[in-house]
This record gives sequence, C-alpha cells and structure tokens, in this order.
Amino acid sequence: MKPKHVRMYIRIGCEDSGAAREFLQEHRVRFEEVDIDKNPEALAFVMSVNDGKQRTPTFDVDGHTFHCSHFDPQKLARELGLPLQDEPAPRRSGRA
Repeated sequence: MKPKHVRMYIRIGCEDSGAAREFLQEHRVRFEEVDIDKNPEALAFVMSVNDGKQRTPTFDVDGHTFHCSHFDPQKLARELGLPLQDEPAPRRSGRA
C-alpha cells in the first residue's frame, strides 16, 4: 500500500536526493519536494529529526520521518511499504 503523503526534503545538487526523486517517479509515488536551502523552516525541521545534521534526502511519510543518505533503494522501498525488488543477479559468461 502506497503512503498517502510523502514530503521529501532535498538540497539542489545532492546526488542522493536526485536518486530518491528518480526512485519515487519510477514507482509512481506522489510526493512533495522541499528545498532546505530555500526554506529556513524546512532546514530547521531536517536538523531537528537528524541529530542536528543537514541530511538529504529526509522524508516525512504520513508523519514518520527518516533520512535516506546515502541513497538506499531497499531502505526507501521498505519505509514506503513498496514491494522489495531483488537486486539483479550478476551475469555469468557463457563459457565455463
């Protein structure tokens, strides 16, 4: 079951935020994006839930907060209640 409200706190240029954005779009999760560099209240919130650190992306999902820095698609899927997808198995060459 997909969450009802997903807010992602980001910082422009943050690779982890970009990867999380792509993940959400690929999984058709609707979300609101908030840039902590343009919103002092958002920055204060992010720091308050991350032990004073400016971790991005930080998520507020239906009132549950967590960060995904370094980006981890398995963690994000778990936190969002999405089905976990197995990592692709390494390809073997046709030769033994």
